Amino acid sequence: MSGSSSSGKQMRRRFSDQFKRDAVGLVIHQGYSLAEAARSLDVHVSVIRNWKEKSMDSKNEKQDTSLSESERTELKRLREENHKLRMEREILKKATTFFVKENQ
Repeated sequence: MSGSSSSGKQMRRRFSDQFKRDAVGLVIHQGYSLAEAARSLDVHVSVIRNWKEKSMDSKNEKQDTSLSESERTELKRLREENHKLRMEREILKKATTFFVKENQ
């Protein structure tokens, strides 16, 4: 075995807050999928997902203080529905791709 244990380690990259906001903006405002944004920025999908979740959490904390209980309940329901619909859309995209390839 080699005595060099640090030769395989990669340095952890650091990103500015502006870079993180811009990356999340690609997904939220410009309609990129997490995978598309990650590829274009050369970062892992999970990194952008984490930035997006943190961004949404901080925005929700700021917004939720001015909402009534019924509004918060409705907002939670709509977010869950939105998440479900996005997942269904991704499944349909994959199925469409599969069937297109199958028929060629």
